[in-house]
Amino acid sequence: MKKRIHQIELFRKYPHEVQQELFHTLIEKGRKTVYGLENNFDKIKSYEDYKKVPLQSYEDVKPWIDKVMQGSKGLLWPSETKWFAKSSGTASRSKFIPVTRESLEDCHYKGGKDLLALYCDNHPNRKIYNGKHLIIGGSAKVNNLTADSYFGDLSAIIVKNLPWWVEIRRTPSKEIALMSEWQSKIERMAKSTIKEDVYIIAGVPSWTIVFMKRVLEISGKSNLKQVWPNLELFMHGGVNFEPYKDQLEQLIQDPNMNYVETYNASEGFFGIQDQVDSDEMLLMLDYGIFFEFIPMNEFDGVHSKNVLVLEEVETDTNYAMVISTNGGLWRYIVGDTIRFTSQHPYRFKITGRTKSYINTFGEELIVEHAEIAIAEACKRTRSQIREFSAAPFYMGESHTGKHEWVLEFVKYPDEMDRFVSVLDEKLREINSDYDAKRYHDIIIEKPILNVVKSGTFDSWLKENGKLGGQNKIPRLSNDRIILEQVLRISELKMR
Repeated sequence: MKKRIHQIELFRKYPHEVQQELFHTLIEKGRKTVYGLENNFDKIKSYEDYKKVPLQSYEDVKPWIDKVMQGSKGLLWPSETKWFAKSSGTASRSKFIPVTRESLEDCHYKGGKDLLALYCDNHPNRKIYNGKHLIIGGSAKVNNLTADSYFGDLSAIIVKNLPWWVEIRRTPSKEIALMSEWQSKIERMAKSTIKEDVYIIAGVPSWTIVFMKRVLEISGKSNLKQVWPNLELFMHGGVNFEPYKDQLEQLIQDPNMNYVETYNASEGFFGIQDQVDSDEMLLMLDYGIFFEFIPMNEFDGVHSKNVLVLEEVETDTNYAMVISTNGGLWRYIVGDTIRFTSQHPYRFKITGRTKSYINTFGEELIVEHAEIAIAEACKRTRSQIREFSAAPFYMGESHTGKHEWVLEFVKYPDEMDRFVSVLDEKLREINSDYDAKRYHDIIIEKPILNVVKSGTFDSWLKENGKLGGQNKIPRLSNDRIILEQVLRISELKMR
């Protein structure tokens, strides 16, 4: 761990050199692939040459991945690809991201080890290896196209291939961890882990809360520290943590509990919260991923013209992230957006998705703004939410436009009208475009709120085949499709 901390310090100090060296390593590997031959990788000597290779969305790379899933070799990466991560994205149909041996070991596993190394560096004398690590992951479903390849949630692929020295510290059993039916899985996980000595829990906050509540119901205890006295760390990612923090603190009830955020997507492990007193994440630069960035105010998908390397980015600017990886993705637009908070070293925050926003009226509302405003409304009305989503309410002859929100509360606000007012006020404070459109209700009126019964969003996930620990509710939509689906489910529950 000490050796690795030294290596992390090196890329903190020399980020551009590390990325440049990695770039040439990837190009050398890419020259041996069919994709590299078709895109003249043999002529690439510099990044300027590489910019001639087209940007790719999933739709562009899908025909290649389909062939790899059918057993073709050497198409995107020179080594054999047997595993495919079923993406947790919010698209209506699933994406399958290739996971190579190199990306599994030099990216995803390396990220997991670095997380623990940084944690121990920040918290000396911790004893996290004395007990069990509880991982709340997804399911792995066998891909029958070939005898020895399979697909599933990334977390399940990771669990399925863990080395023995990690496996002996992990709980629950693989049989339970890889179950597909999520509600039965929660039940069996809770019953099988209550008697374990758990030090670490890792998972998406929303599903972890469901699991924790079931553990307390079965055990009859009032908090998690009574069940697991040595619990000290919750590793989380996938969604903004702030709306869930109060609920987790109430369930755990330990002022010394530590929370660490990671950014580990199907496409790669990108960031780790490396400071105790800040929720910013350090961009991990030596995981076999070469990064590029598109300013969101110039974003035009694969037709975007202004694409920047790391040394060209600025703080407080919203960027779409583009990656080239040791998993065989080349100039691939991930779909996530980030904002750099520091350049020395490169630290950032996730701001949302390239397709998850509302800009119907020119307000440019992104997920980061929505989550900040929701957290503030919860704080000031002493409420807690489980899930939320929002969409535009279009202008009509008798009214201007507005935003319509659907929320599922764990604890209801003292005053619902005040919740809406605080939400609106905070959005106006942090988003000048929204504030301008709200001026005298000329373009956008005050938001309207729909409160739905507990379990409504789970029903939406189930209806769309997305019920599970790695799937997320789309926070913002520029149309009303998802919102109307959720409201329809809510109406059925009310009958």
